[in-house]
Amino acid sequence: METQKVRTCFTITFTDEQYNQARAYVEDMKRHPLRVFWQGKEGKTEEELVIEQIAHRILSGFYNNEPFKAGKHIVRMDSMTTA
Repeated sequence: METQKVRTCFTITFTDEQYNQARAYVEDMKRHPLRVFWQGKEGKTEEELVIEQIAHRILSGFYNNEPFKAGKHIVRMDSMTTA
């Protein structure tokens, strides 16, 4: 099987509660600098890390306690095959 690369941009919505949970998670990760969480995150701002965490949870289904709930958060998705 051949691996392919696609660049995708998501437009998402999130609640204040989701934002605060993600901020708390990032704060907790600061106390654990050797965790896998930090791989590839060098040079990112705290705000970028928080938004990334929200997107990760939405896309991975963390917030999906009912079918199709992710679709309520994902407003738009644009993809291109030349990444």
